[in-house]
Amino acid sequence: MSKVAHQRLDTTPYWSAVRRRAFPPLRRDLAVDAVVIGGGITGVTAAYLIKRAGLSVALVERHQCGDGETGHTTAHLTAVADRPFPELVRTFGAAHAQAVWDAGFAAMAEIEAIVRREDVACEFRWVPGYLTTDLVDRSAGDPRALHTHAEAASGAGFDAEFVEAIPGLDGPGVRFDGQAKFHPLKYLSAVANAIPGDGGHVFEQSNVDEVTRLTTGHAKPDDPRWTIVANGHQIKARFLVVATHTPLAAGRSFLAATLLQADLYPYSTYAIGARVPKGRLPEALYWDTQDPYSYLRIDPHGTYDFAVFGGADHKTGQADDTRDAFDALERRLIRFMPEAAITHRWSGQVIESRDGLPYIGEAAPQLFVASGFSGNGMTFGTLAAVMIRDALTGQRNPWRDLFSPTRTELTTGLSDYVAENKDYPYYLVRDRFAGADGKSLRAVPAGGGRLIELNGHKVAASRDEDGRLTLLSPVCTHLGCLVRWNAAETSWDCPCHGSRFTATGDVMAGPAESPLEPFRPHGRSHNNKEAS
Repeated sequence: MSKVAHQRLDTTPYWSAVRRRAFPPLRRDLAVDAVVIGGGITGVTAAYLIKRAGLSVALVERHQCGDGETGHTTAHLTAVADRPFPELVRTFGAAHAQAVWDAGFAAMAEIEAIVRREDVACEFRWVPGYLTTDLVDRSAGDPRALHTHAEAASGAGFDAEFVEAIPGLDGPGVRFDGQAKFHPLKYLSAVANAIPGDGGHVFEQSNVDEVTRLTTGHAKPDDPRWTIVANGHQIKARFLVVATHTPLAAGRSFLAATLLQADLYPYSTYAIGARVPKGRLPEALYWDTQDPYSYLRIDPHGTYDFAVFGGADHKTGQADDTRDAFDALERRLIRFMPEAAITHRWSGQVIESRDGLPYIGEAAPQLFVASGFSGNGMTFGTLAAVMIRDALTGQRNPWRDLFSPTRTELTTGLSDYVAENKDYPYYLVRDRFAGADGKSLRAVPAGGGRLIELNGHKVAASRDEDGRLTLLSPVCTHLGCLVRWNAAETSWDCPCHGSRFTATGDVMAGPAESPLEPFRPHGRSHNNKEAS
């Protein structure tokens, strides 16, 4: 037993140093369109999107926004679900498996949109993700399974490829492009700050003591259906959103009526933060196929990199001494990175569902819940907010039936899944998350064009006949689809609505009215004319 197991541990999460705005407690009665219980990423994002949809909303949090699982995450933003893609295909069918990963990419697209719209300084970064058999012992496990992972994901249109050696790990793996990471509390704080005003309210230090539903059959559509009581005051609302990780409030289970309470399984998970030598590993996300699996993210700092290493999961309440989990993680990290200087230790909780998919949606009339996110809390929590916003505004959502909390058994028949939802905003920009044509400017020939990946960004790159290079944003200025190179006419064409642009980005044909923007990594101007 190491020294770690014999001392009282400081388990303050690494993210907690952020200064957050304090919102007032509920001190008056209120009537709104929707009341959201829970101030984590699901609740805060839901309240934000509901307000933007033109509805009045009140967010009620018993402590401070972000104090729960959002502040205890490792903040991987990824479409790579806990269940391996080949297993999703075997269990649910190819179309459902694609839908699950599409959900993760849609959530990341929403997060990026919010970051840009609200100008959020939260260290949001697009990075690759790497899957290997064992982060510590690369000789463990069967690399043939990695080939299967890569083939299944790439066959479904995702940017995944088997690599003989993961950079810095010297072992085989699968590279998944288009993953991301951020600082969860910097992000959450900015989104929460955008809620108050114009019908939006945020109340902290307000524990919900009572929830009642209006039972009269004479209510009009716009009449309140729910009443919550906190701090002795009432909030009446047409819609109730329970975003409390496990859907519990006021001492009762809101999933009881759906018979799902027994289908939620809480697991404790652990993380340590450490300073590691600069450049020891590339900035990226990493996971392995062990059970329980380990996961890692690398964040660059000035003179060092910061590693967040997690795992050692077990069913909550079923460990004799939880300090042993930190001890095990520390030993694994030191074996992996002997130079690591550990600075933080903390734990969180993930909720598993019976079938491995989240429960998101309407559990009873005008009652919405979200739980069972497994290890994808940041993405599924964001997706839940999008789905709830869509439900409240009457918009069709591609994932409504797949993740419904009242689902029984999923059938594998979903062959028209994409076709039915091709006009949903995510599918207008899905190409953004598909594979690029190359990963080097050397892939762009004279007189040709390619979508390439450059420093973690997709770029529309072309060369004229003299070899001069032009780098542009590949995002069509009409509705945000990714353009494709037209080799016959040396133009960038949009597959969604037919806009066309010259090789240098000028509009050739609408409906787009603005040229393609020069490529600007990290928001800075980029010299888009290079001789290379």
